[in-house]
Amino acid sequence: MATAEQHGHRLAPVAELFPPQGHWTEADYFALPETNRYVELSEGCLVMPPHPTYTHQSVLQRLFLRLQAFVEANGLGIVRFAPLPVRLWPGKIREPDLFFIDRAHADRIGEQVCGVPDLVAEVLSPDTREVDRGEKFFEYARAGVREYWIVDPESRAIEVYVLRGHVYEPLGKFGPEETARSALLPGFEVPVNDIFAEINPKGQ
Repeated sequence: MATAEQHGHRLAPVAELFPPQGHWTEADYFALPETNRYVELSEGCLVMPPHPTYTHQSVLQRLFLRLQAFVEANGLGIVRFAPLPVRLWPGKIREPDLFFIDRAHADRIGEQVCGVPDLVAEVLSPDTREVDRGEKFFEYARAGVREYWIVDPESRAIEVYVLRGHVYEPLGKFGPEETARSALLPGFEVPVNDIFAEINPKGQ
């Protein structure tokens, strides 16, 4: 089995003070001190994804504001963004960049951890691309996330996948000058250019 480091995520330094990797439980995970960093639990290992970049956060903010406005205006449920733990199944805790939970599934909303979302969006970065397109793609399908958006600042494209049975089928890949849309949320549309409108700053 591939290690967390091989998938672009590094192990949290605090793991050295707690159970060895491969032996972490949910109780261990939730006993961690509060942090503003993403921390995930996968296959008994504590995983800390890389810090998000300016571009990542700008793209995420733009998508969140549009989805939040649509969901709130129509009374559809709740929209949240990371860091906030989501339990896909016992022992598998992820922190999606952005997620929506339908009001019909309000029982999945928790103070410490939420249950399986209805829609998840991940904004790709060089260090998370492989995990978002690989592990998480299959994990979200297995958990029953009904729609998965992959937002790629590098190609300036948004891919939308819809769950059919136990696998994702592409609804569409939407590029510049096009409008991404949701099958799960009829009427929710996002001009792709608006999401990637901000010019990237110079590297620091």
